Amino acid sequence: MNAHYEKYKALLGKLADVQYATGVLNWDQETYMPPAGADIRAQQISTLSGMAHALSIAPELEETLLILEKDASLDKKEKRNIAESLRNFRLSKKYSQAFVEDMSRAVSEAFNAWQKAKEKNDFSLYAPALEKLVRLKREECTLAGYTGHPYDALLDQYEPGAKTADLVVLFADVRSQLVAFVKQLAARPQNNDAFMFRHYPKDKQWNFGITLLKQMGYDFEAGRQDISSHPFTTNFGPTDVRVTTRIAEDNLNEMIWSCIHEGGHALYEQGLPVSEYGLPSGEYISLGIHESQSRLWENNVGRNLPYWKHNLPLLKAVFPENLEGVTPTDFFKAINKVQPSLIRTNADELTYHFHILIRFEIEKALIEGSIEVKDLPALWNAKYKEYLGLDVPSDSAGVLQDIHWSHGSFGYFPTYSLGSFYAAQFYAKAKADIPGLEKEIEQGNTKPLLLWLREKIHRYGKLYSAEDLCINLTGEKLNFKYFMEYAKAKYGVLYP
Repeated sequence: MNAHYEKYKALLGKLADVQYATGVLNWDQETYMPPAGADIRAQQISTLSGMAHALSIAPELEETLLILEKDASLDKKEKRNIAESLRNFRLSKKYSQAFVEDMSRAVSEAFNAWQKAKEKNDFSLYAPALEKLVRLKREECTLAGYTGHPYDALLDQYEPGAKTADLVVLFADVRSQLVAFVKQLAARPQNNDAFMFRHYPKDKQWNFGITLLKQMGYDFEAGRQDISSHPFTTNFGPTDVRVTTRIAEDNLNEMIWSCIHEGGHALYEQGLPVSEYGLPSGEYISLGIHESQSRLWENNVGRNLPYWKHNLPLLKAVFPENLEGVTPTDFFKAINKVQPSLIRTNADELTYHFHILIRFEIEKALIEGSIEVKDLPALWNAKYKEYLGLDVPSDSAGVLQDIHWSHGSFGYFPTYSLGSFYAAQFYAKAKADIPGLEKEIEQGNTKPLLLWLREKIHRYGKLYSAEDLCINLTGEKLNFKYFMEYAKAKYGVLYP
């Protein structure tokens, strides 16, 4: 047994304990915390964030990492863990504890301001807190360092190695191929989805969502579901992975896609090795890969006909009057209606990427300083008119719709599109590897797919980079052609 490596594991385990304790407070803040608790909660989270930062740059950890960096006896996984931990250590060392605590406090303040502003439909209630947060994020880019664009420093936190210049090229491909395809679909007769917007009682929807999560393989002994204003997945290790959903009684889509999407994220977290708790080998690779798991389940499985050949009869048993006479094909067409919409989380899987493009362009400009927070509502509304042809009626339906900026998560949005493109490539490989996969799904059996994902992706933690994992799994780097091939095959049937 390597004493230094055991010491390293113990140090990272202690750091993980503090980080996950902070995560519990964050989860509570977004689900059950009473409004009056906001100020003290911000203080508590700031204190724990400072403690975690101190542990992440402790001299004892640095000394141990430098010894292990030169240790030739480590195996491949152990060497990868040390390399990733050193990368994280050197980045953390660039931030003072005061900066970390200021950022944590600013995030808590921005989150609470965002909630109030969204509820009152008034961006001005959010703007001062967001301005403070943006100033800190710009400062963070300088502290972290970058070689190309300052936004690269933020992208790297979510998608290690991603560059702003590469995303500009990728989104240019999206515009040149996907926009034209959507225009073709728009010229064809539109599918009927009126039955999705009848009255669906909340409790019945909740119970059906639980059914869908269980069917996917989500382990309720190692997780739970709650309600939040913005659906999310959080975890405190692979044995405690929690999801939230959002339910609208006049829109069945909200619950279904929240549950399946967050369930996909949760399955990834529950599939990480428990033995690697606190280590890079026990963590997800990147948010693009994480999003590939949620998008694969939501779109490639959940928005496909085989899935509803099994699940529509179950849904009709809960809502017989609302869905009387609706066939699986009718349902398949309704849930894949392609139509520009205001809300990102409600968008169809094709126009969804226009929403991400808008956010990418705004974030890039905000971080580089070519626009300021005060410009956001007008710029947001102008881009929705340009890209989606829509007039934005209110701040709540526009610039305030997403939670991400209030979390300080600048650089996060592009991973949503990356995830969809990875998902199409991975699902094409899964169908090739698993004989009769969609026949199994048609019978309500998603276990073969989950086992394949466990074997090919989940169990590796951060042993590989996102790019290397994709090459190992599919034989090539991320390739946008798989998404376009998937889209053309699917929507060619839906919009003949």
